[in-house]
Amino acid sequence: MNVPTPASPAQVGMWITERMGRAGTAYRMPLLVTFEGHLDAPRLIEACEVLADRHPVLATAIREHDGVPVEVPGLPPSIDVTLAGDLDDLVREEVQRPFDVEAGPLVRFRLVRVAPARHVLIIVAHHLVFDGESKDILLRDLAALYNGDPISPLSGTYADHAAAERARMERLLVDAREFWRERRREPGEVLLPGLSAPPDGTARSRGAARGAVHTFRVPGLLDGGPAAAAVPGAPRVSRFELFLASVHALLYAYGNEEPVCAVDMSTRTPESRDHIGLFVNELPVASAPSPRTTVAELATQLHAELRLMYRFRPVPLARAVRGLRPRTAMAPVSLSYRRRGPEPQFAGLRTAVDWAVFTGSVRSVLHIQAVDGPDGLDVIMQYDPRAVAGVTQTAKDLTAIMNNPDSAIGDILTGDRPTFSGDSPASSGVARTGAPGPADDIRAIWQEVLGIDEIGDDEDLFDLGGHSLTITQIIARMRKRLGVEVSLDVFFDTPTIAGVLRSIEGAAGEEPVGVDGGR
Repeated sequence: MNVPTPASPAQVGMWITERMGRAGTAYRMPLLVTFEGHLDAPRLIEACEVLADRHPVLATAIREHDGVPVEVPGLPPSIDVTLAGDLDDLVREEVQRPFDVEAGPLVRFRLVRVAPARHVLIIVAHHLVFDGESKDILLRDLAALYNGDPISPLSGTYADHAAAERARMERLLVDAREFWRERRREPGEVLLPGLSAPPDGTARSRGAARGAVHTFRVPGLLDGGPAAAAVPGAPRVSRFELFLASVHALLYAYGNEEPVCAVDMSTRTPESRDHIGLFVNELPVASAPSPRTTVAELATQLHAELRLMYRFRPVPLARAVRGLRPRTAMAPVSLSYRRRGPEPQFAGLRTAVDWAVFTGSVRSVLHIQAVDGPDGLDVIMQYDPRAVAGVTQTAKDLTAIMNNPDSAIGDILTGDRPTFSGDSPASSGVARTGAPGPADDIRAIWQEVLGIDEIGDDEDLFDLGGHSLTITQIIARMRKRLGVEVSLDVFFDTPTIAGVLRSIEGAAGEEPVGVDGGR
């Protein structure tokens, strides 16, 4: 009698969340490969079949056995060919089509003939058998099989490596519980610009929601190598750690005094590095920065904390912390980071890969994916549009922080720092004659922060290059110099000097505000 193979620790948590119906499409991982040229379609289909034999986890399923999720043989991956149709509709159909996790298949391929010399391969895998690094492995192996290149046999199977991971988890469990006892805290509601309560009143991080996406690129981030960020004064900091510190600094600037991010951490070992499968564990990373801490210093602090945390990567948080409820993300803000491998080379073809096809669901309030490639950092911000607004400005804020790691975190909030690189030098005064009035006092602050000599009363702050962090600087200086408090909402609703002045006068009963803060 065959003994069922227990699911891996990561698969167990994901399977439970899937069973509870909270995942939506968040655990579906699409990948598009466009081929330009004369594609040998039968050879590509055969390569997909051989790929599935090479990585048998793709032909498995997860089923309950005596109350425990186990890995069982499933249906082999489906490989379909479509000769016509709207590509966007076909991609949407493949992403939305549900998986039967108990029967399989848990990966499917569809080859679409868009034109005689243009084909697109749609690949959709379930996260239960796939992770971000699996994308690179799949395409690398698929290209080798299509090209007829020699390919080294794999050592063991995903089930073998999952068994080794379970053993590591059991050895670390006692120490992991002690580690998290000192650090674990339930993340509260996150503060973000435009954040509103979910319409149903439920906790935002417990399940996936219909989402939207915003993408941007941070080109040539610090000109470092693929692993090192080359941050001045912080030579050991990696680009991932700088990215994580920048997200923490952003959250701090938005009013989160002790930021927490749920981070996808790889559990791969040298033995499993060439295997397709789920080798990732999401863990919360917290910080408690002070206002005078620079982003680079925060990255150094996180570097030290992560080195302690990495020891416990094989241990799911739910095993180390008692009473933790299943959820699709361990915190309202989650992030993932990976270095993208080289583009696959298929013989006689030009290829383009869409590495980050959006599934339409987001597993937290805000999920930030960063893919580090030769042209810089590609950032994909997935968010719940019911709860989050202003993501374009958030992207600009995050870019500014990443490009200025020597900035003090408190200065990002208060405005008592030099302008970000790329800003013009701050104006030294008001280029006007006559006695200054309230509008002139406000204008002087705008000129300093924005680095612009002349600003009209009705010019839009955002048209002048302002963003969320600019607003917090202006608010802080108005508070300090004029003794008035203006909310963020005012700047979003009426982002002009005249609009801000009307708000101040309305709040003060139409009494003017003097330069010395008197009324």
